[in-house]
Amino acid sequence: MTGLNPRLIYDVGLHKGEDTDFYLKKGFDVVALEANPELIAQCKMRFRDAIAQNRVRIIEGAIAPPSVGDTVSFYKISQKSDWGTINGDWADRNAKLGFDSEKIVLPRIDMGEVYRSYGIPFYLKIDVEGVDKLVLENLKQFADRPRYLSIESEKVDFDALRADLGLLRELGYTKFKPVQQAATPGTSIKTKTLDGPGLDYVFGPHASGPFGEDIPQAWLSLDETLRAYETIFRRYRRFGDKSLFNRLPGRIKKMAELSYGAPLPGWHDIHASL
Repeated sequence: MTGLNPRLIYDVGLHKGEDTDFYLKKGFDVVALEANPELIAQCKMRFRDAIAQNRVRIIEGAIAPPSVGDTVSFYKISQKSDWGTINGDWADRNAKLGFDSEKIVLPRIDMGEVYRSYGIPFYLKIDVEGVDKLVLENLKQFADRPRYLSIESEKVDFDALRADLGLLRELGYTKFKPVQQAATPGTSIKTKTLDGPGLDYVFGPHASGPFGEDIPQAWLSLDETLRAYETIFRRYRRFGDKSLFNRLPGRIKKMAELSYGAPLPGWHDIHASL
């Protein structure tokens, strides 16, 4: 099965189903990919009715290149379930931050096969630690593209960020929105479902939030997006993990965020549109 399915969303990085819940309420069907077996079990229970109706399909395993073979080592973190990764260097970094991993072996997911089996989605949400670009690269095999997509953006290396935007441009995406993700939980939206009725929705913890035209900020060109990220990167340097600000007591950082009116520094997703 190939071609664009206008009623389909891919939730690549299902986690606890925070985003899939919103997509279902919007009226979309969902293909969800997740590596962590504990999270998969939770979501099979949470979405059991939608699974029975074939509105949700959960693909179990870890996305990785063919070179790794049929199975993949995955580093699962119980205290930070959203930080699971196949990247051993990232697991070492997480351990230095106080979050030890458990290594498990999972079947490898081939994203090209997923696209061929289920079709190209209307919206592609990508949030898989360390392999976002692989999900994008596999789109090159197909003539169709998702109308909208999002990936978590680079926070440290501006050249890597530029390369990610270049790949999106190569895939045909011309409009972009850098969206502050740390501020999403607890926010609400008034939108419409696919079939027209209104929907009021409140985003919970770890939710990615709205997508496409539901995001209130304006679309930017590639050059405008790069200029916006120059400002964002300055904020990362001033308030990020290695900054003096990050060593301050939590209550002082919280007061500074309240004064600034936004998380410091937070993190961003790049939303893209054809």
